[in-house]
Amino acid sequence: MRIETTLPLGHWRTVAAAAQRAEALGFDGLTTPEIANDPFVPLAFAALATERIQLGTAIAVAFPRSPMVVANLAWDLQRESQGRFVLGLGPQVKGHNERRFSVPWSAPVPRLREYVESLRAIWRCWELGEPLDYEGEHYRFTLMTPEFSPPATGLPPVPITIAAVGKDMIRLAGRVCDGVRLHGFCTRRYLEQVALPRVVEGLERSGRARERFEVWGGGFIATGRTPDEVAKQVEWCRYRVAFYGSTRSYAPVLSIHGWDDLAAKLHEMSKRGQWRQMAAQIPDDVLHEFAAIAPYDQLVGAVEKRFGGLVDSVAIGFPDETPDGLAREIIEDLRRIPQTFAGFPARWS
Repeated sequence: MRIETTLPLGHWRTVAAAAQRAEALGFDGLTTPEIANDPFVPLAFAALATERIQLGTAIAVAFPRSPMVVANLAWDLQRESQGRFVLGLGPQVKGHNERRFSVPWSAPVPRLREYVESLRAIWRCWELGEPLDYEGEHYRFTLMTPEFSPPATGLPPVPITIAAVGKDMIRLAGRVCDGVRLHGFCTRRYLEQVALPRVVEGLERSGRARERFEVWGGGFIATGRTPDEVAKQVEWCRYRVAFYGSTRSYAPVLSIHGWDDLAAKLHEMSKRGQWRQMAAQIPDDVLHEFAAIAPYDQLVGAVEKRFGGLVDSVAIGFPDETPDGLAREIIEDLRRIPQTFAGFPARWS
């Protein structure tokens, strides 16, 4: 199994050292979320400070940015990392698009499909010299002059992955993307009964092999050296489950377990601003459906039970005081869990 971790984003001066340490510990990938900081700039520092580790956004919010803007950012990061960049995109929900980013909302699945297609058309123009001629309902790109075309890189195409929770978005990932970043708000049952069958449907429609498509995450990991450390992580996960469970778009994950009443209660609490009270509504049996929970010496078994046979990559972090030797040993052990993914396509076909 591939093991990733999150790059700290608070201060750019710390990025290079953090990226180098992650690479030395044996992590396969470094990712940046778009929460309170820009997800692209820190990866530029990481690209110049490392040689092996994969770098990716997980995720960048798509619709507030033109595909042309994202195409440039991804192109530069792919070039400067020598082919180690993975573009992770997500639509975000309607409220955030309209009220946080002030961009119009429309059905996200067809719009994101065009977004991905636009990116690939732009990159093929730059790398292969093809005319830029993409026209869709949401995006239109038909002008590219030599002055604004970066030189070809000689590198493989940038892999594109999308965040997905609902059936249609997951199916879209299998149809047009190189991977899917399943939300942490995901249970093993949802993976087995909803997510992976839709991935397979999409892959079959596009005639591609599962081995060239990466499935990330779909749950949480709560771990530590001591019971107190594990308990602290458990409560963090409990809050995240409650927070995400309050969003109507994520209700199907609870519904598959028959937890519709819990979804309704969490949503009502969110409307009243009772964010800190929500976690108490998540009992242990619900939490265990979302998370692999175990101390370090039992972590491999817990992760394999929760994720094994379904996903290719999971994310884990270690406190700063964790000895490097211990962290490296845990990563090596987790990487022995079998997975399906064999690598992204390297050709521009």
